[in-house]
This record gives sequence, structure tokens and C-alpha cells, in this order.
Amino acid sequence: RVQLVESGGGSVQTGGSLTLSCAASGNTSRTNCMGWFRQAPGAEREVVAQFYTGGGITYTDSVEGRFTISRDDAKYTLYLRMNALKPEDAAMYYCAVAMYQDVSYNGRSCQAQLVDPRRSYWGQGTQVTVSS
Repeated sequence: RVQLVESGGGSVQTGGSLTLSCAASGNTSRTNCMGWFRQAPGAEREVVAQFYTGGGITYTDSVEGRFTISRDDAKYTLYLRMNALKPEDAAMYYCAVAMYQDVSYNGRSCQAQLVDPRRSYWGQGTQVTVSS
């Protein structure tokens, strides 16, 4: 079982930046589906950004152009660079990695994989607070 540990959250002012990291305990270099989710109090968990097969990347509309997802396969680490943060970005941020390696995904199938806890690994989350 792969364990994921997020870090990098914190409290920033509007317009500030943070970089979240998600370190995996095992080799995720052959995993073709991974991403970041967030959940604000009283809201549903939503996908923020995800990687899928062939270098595909999707972002939710509200973060497009401000957030950048990246991965370092040598370090088994997933990143989320967040710029121009807004109060509405405040949430608990989670990373998720598909359970199976060497499987091809498109954006839709990747998201379906990640939201299913039986088919993905999840971290415990890191809190992001944005003050106005």
C-alpha cells in the first residue's frame, strides 16, 4: 500500500502563493493518474488538478492559469503550485494517486478512479487559509 503525505499548506494573504507537496512512500512513476482535490467547510470535495496518461493535465476552471500541477518521478512526489490565491481557495487540500500502475486513463476515467477510495490512495490533507 502506498502512503501519501501532503505538506506545504499554510496561511497567506490574498494574492499570495504556496506550493503543496505530496510525497509517496512507494514508486509512483508508472502511475498514470494522480491529482489534487480540495474541500472547504460545508462544501463537497472537488478536483483541483489532475495528471493522466500521456502528460494530460486538467484543472478546474476556477484555478486555471493560477495553479500548476507537476510531478517529480525520481522523488515520487506530486506538487501543486498555487499563485494569486483567493479567499475562495481556502480549503483542506488532498492528493490522490490511482492504485494501479501501467493503466491508461483519459481525464474522465482518471477522475473516476481518484474519487473511488477502493481504487486510489489518499493523503491526510494539508490546510490552506487565505485571508483578504
